Amino acid sequence: MKKIIYTLSAVILPIAMSSTVLASAIEQTKGSYIDKFRQLDEALPTPNVYRSAAGEPGENYWQQRVNYDIDVQLDEKKRRISGSQKIEYKNNSPHTLKYLWLQLDQNVFKNDSIAETTQTFKSTLTSLPADKPAKLSLGDLRRQQFMSDNELGYTISNVKDDNGDELRVTVVDTLMRIDLNKPLKPGKEAEFSMNFAFNLVEEDAVGARSGYEHFEKDGNDIFLVAQWFPRLAAYTDYEAWTNKTFLGGGEFTLEFGDYDVEITVPADHIVSATGKLNNASSVLTSTQRKRLKQAENAKRPVFIVSEEEALDNEKSSTDKTKTWHFKANNVRDFAWASSRKFMWDAKGYQQGGDEQPLVMAMSFYPKEGGDLWKKYSTEAVIHTMEVYSKYSFDYPYPTAQSVNGPVGGMEYPMITFNGPRTKLQDDGTRTYSQAEKRFLLGVVIHEVGHIYFPMIVNSDERQWTWMDEGLNSFLDGVAGREWDPSIPWGVEPRDIVAYMKSEIQVPIMTQSDSVLRLGPNAYTKPAAALNILREVILGRELFDFAFKEYAQRWKYKRPTPADFFRTMEEASGVDLDWFWRGWFFTTDHVDIALDKVYQLRLDTKNPDIDFSRLRDIEANKPTSLFVERNRAQGKKTWVEENPDVTDFYDENDRFTVTNKERNAYNKFLKGLEPWERKTLERAIKEDQNYYVMEFSNVGGLVMPILLELTFEDGSKEERYIAAEIWRRNYKNVQKLIVTDKNKSLVSVTIDPRWETADVDIENNNYPRRIIPSRIEVFKKEKSKAKVSRDIMQDIKTELKKDESKGDENNNSEEQQ
Repeated sequence: MKKIIYTLSAVILPIAMSSTVLASAIEQTKGSYIDKFRQLDEALPTPNVYRSAAGEPGENYWQQRVNYDIDVQLDEKKRRISGSQKIEYKNNSPHTLKYLWLQLDQNVFKNDSIAETTQTFKSTLTSLPADKPAKLSLGDLRRQQFMSDNELGYTISNVKDDNGDELRVTVVDTLMRIDLNKPLKPGKEAEFSMNFAFNLVEEDAVGARSGYEHFEKDGNDIFLVAQWFPRLAAYTDYEAWTNKTFLGGGEFTLEFGDYDVEITVPADHIVSATGKLNNASSVLTSTQRKRLKQAENAKRPVFIVSEEEALDNEKSSTDKTKTWHFKANNVRDFAWASSRKFMWDAKGYQQGGDEQPLVMAMSFYPKEGGDLWKKYSTEAVIHTMEVYSKYSFDYPYPTAQSVNGPVGGMEYPMITFNGPRTKLQDDGTRTYSQAEKRFLLGVVIHEVGHIYFPMIVNSDERQWTWMDEGLNSFLDGVAGREWDPSIPWGVEPRDIVAYMKSEIQVPIMTQSDSVLRLGPNAYTKPAAALNILREVILGRELFDFAFKEYAQRWKYKRPTPADFFRTMEEASGVDLDWFWRGWFFTTDHVDIALDKVYQLRLDTKNPDIDFSRLRDIEANKPTSLFVERNRAQGKKTWVEENPDVTDFYDENDRFTVTNKERNAYNKFLKGLEPWERKTLERAIKEDQNYYVMEFSNVGGLVMPILLELTFEDGSKEERYIAAEIWRRNYKNVQKLIVTDKNKSLVSVTIDPRWETADVDIENNNYPRRIIPSRIEVFKKEKSKAKVSRDIMQDIKTELKKDESKGDENNNSEEQQ
């Protein structure tokens, strides 16, 4: 691929619409041949001065920069955010801008938003009789009620430039256009300010990426605050303004900048946020500051706020406030969390290096997090950084945080929201299941991993979700299995098999909001593909070098899929166009079948040898039932009963050798060139086994063929056949395999370790195996129809009293 890219780029770059010209230049009009190895150039953007053919930033690469200075207040009682911000926008593009687009993500919750008005009802009406009700979950009903009862979305005012002049704004769903009073030329800056406010959503009711969680028993809330301030939309070299409205699914496309944020909250709250705390002496006690210093070199996490202190905070309430001041440099977003319920532990990660030798790993969680969070959260944060840095770059920020709240898992620069909890038992203790432990480890590793991808390697999430979720799922699978390989991390090739053969799917390259099943499409399938690329196709050395090269090239920059594909090929030295096309641009699946295996032995051309072998083959053919039963009955043939009437052919069969055949053999030998005779004599002497194997590509996705050969002596041998075997016929191929004469095959298996996501392992075996399975007995249930009830008996049933209800004022049991 590299050679073609370099050659073509020199010729076609000056030509308008060059990629279209290239695509139409290749057209198959004869036969049914499909080239699965066709080069991918026609599907990728033409390299240019911004993005090179090697997959790295071009000599004129640019991206915008946005700095924010924000003051924000949390009204705990009203659950309302209000703030003001000053924005400095640097136009690094070669274009003059007359207006700027901002993202108003909170508007996604407005009743008239595109996201809300296009919500669909997953009805059972079409599959039910007319007299049966459709089903609506209580969760959906709760969401509908909350959205109806609350006024949601932004209130924005006082949008002014740095001279104090009003700026004209136009709101379009979740976007806002600011018309500049004068055009912003390349290399120049624009400064403007605004006020904003909105009501937070109850996360459990709405299912958002941020919001509040209320604890009925102690009367407190946890606030997870993200997508909370109007943010600049990205302006890019490949799309200009990335102003696709927020529909709630496809995530975010953002610009890097510096943040100076002051957060005012109730005085007894603990705040976790993107960046480094800039006024610890104003918001932390001397004891807390001392603990934080101690944590820098601690072997295990140190409590900055202990459980006892957090429980005391839960009982308090105050009208006083404190302002927490955070600064964050070179980040693409800012999020924060606040609650009086938080415990806070920390441990220093000493990674060395010049950029950020010390990183404070920290966790914030309520008592509901329990021992699960105390033991594992901060340690998992550090483990993630250790592994990810090995495969990409050193962690560049001063903090990495894990915060427990109502959001199952979400990531932002230096801070992540993670949902797992313990369960309160009747005896007052808190326990957790194995699944919940695995959930915590998995979600912390995954979300902290996102600080690398896409918070630093800044891909366009809304356009190509797989570029952050897929790459991150691949690496969190590496980190997770280095923590405990017995945990099913869900990134192995075998984990994607069911989805690969499903009809409900679209190619990985599909834009996020059009993906039918986001989890397997954007997470598992690309992660499994990269696993295969690393373990099966490239090998670890080539893959790890290329992947690290990609991460370092695009650190603090915005890569596209073409940049990833080209870097992986350019750095590994392997043409992978067939792989990207099959896995990322199609819905083909892997299903390679081993249809037949032929065992062949070499004809020596010597009639004294070959005719004897042919006679043995004939003699070993099964006897027909007619002949066998006649013999069993003692019947003799006519020839056996009349031995005096025989001739030459009764003593000599068709395999009898004459001098005519011997003369022909000698003539054949004399006609051979010396090298031909030497080759034949060696082959006859070695008398090897020649096996011809017939493979068919049932699924359409070309892949290497991994073979396990099992021999009569019990030994096994692995053979690797590169994917290029399919280059001239992607449907059917034959392969010759030669073994020593004393190594006779008894069976052959394709992909014995399930490393290629082959959807049908049964056609991988030759001979076919008996399929192992189980059968389960069951008891037929009685009809649940209303007419089948024994109402005469049921009417006698006494109504049970709810003994759990008592004086609620005396009920001190804490919320589970």
